[in-house]
Amino acid sequence: MREELEPFGFAGVGEDTNLLLRCCSAVLSKDASPSALVNLRGAEARERFKEIVNGIKGAIDFLRVNVRVQTIANLPFSTILVPLCVFFAQPGNEFVPMNDHQRMRLVRWFWRSSFSRRFSSGVLRNLKDDIDAMEALRNGRPNALGDFAVVVSKGFFRTNTFRINTVNTKSLILMLAQQPPLNFISGQPVTLDRVLREYNRSEFHHLYPRAYLIAQGVSPRDQSALVNFCFLSKVDNTTLGGGAPSSYRAHMPADVDVILERALCPHSLFADNYEAFSDERATILEREANRLME
Repeated sequence: MREELEPFGFAGVGEDTNLLLRCCSAVLSKDASPSALVNLRGAEARERFKEIVNGIKGAIDFLRVNVRVQTIANLPFSTILVPLCVFFAQPGNEFVPMNDHQRMRLVRWFWRSSFSRRFSSGVLRNLKDDIDAMEALRNGRPNALGDFAVVVSKGFFRTNTFRINTVNTKSLILMLAQQPPLNFISGQPVTLDRVLREYNRSEFHHLYPRAYLIAQGVSPRDQSALVNFCFLSKVDNTTLGGGAPSSYRAHMPADVDVILERALCPHSLFADNYEAFSDERATILEREANRLME
């Protein structure tokens, strides 16, 4: 399995035995609970192995194309693959014909699951509900996929801190990747495939440099709030320096409108007022997150 998924950038799925077993159980028995895992029959799994692989590959391809996910490390929850693979599981060389309504429902479910932290608690119940809804959606039956309540407020981006491997940070990064972002210095598109595959802290930096905020007496927590981060390589961050945004503006192209728009960032970035900027950018991020979940 690892070898089959490696070209997709998802070799890690093949190394995660528990995740694979959950996917197998979801496809075979429409249940990913521990009791269902225990009752898995090896003979049936071998007989329907191609169906399971098709489900996992289909889920991965969907995430790459529709949400710009490049590796399992990008996912807020690896568990998202479990219900999703049920939708795409088909035997032999068959593929699930997906219409635009189904695609939009799946995308909406992805963002709602991510921003609501759906698989942080009540995991077994939520998995069962989503597995059943996925099968119903695939077969054109009425379903409630993604119909759970969730609203993202400005506080989400102002109170949660940027830590590369947390659910909230991964959700922010993928949301920013949808634009897609442009390089702050050259104005060229950020090479998302490489950045998201390598997925490390060096590709994301503060919009208001830490050195500047420390001098302004801003607390470490506020310095590292989600609202203060964007796609920005270590090289570009060094070039922009640690001064006020109004000072590093000189390193950027004359017309920054599109760069800021693609970074979901207001022009108040260059007013050197971190509080006002934080509030305005949080409003933009809030609006975009809720748009994705509509």
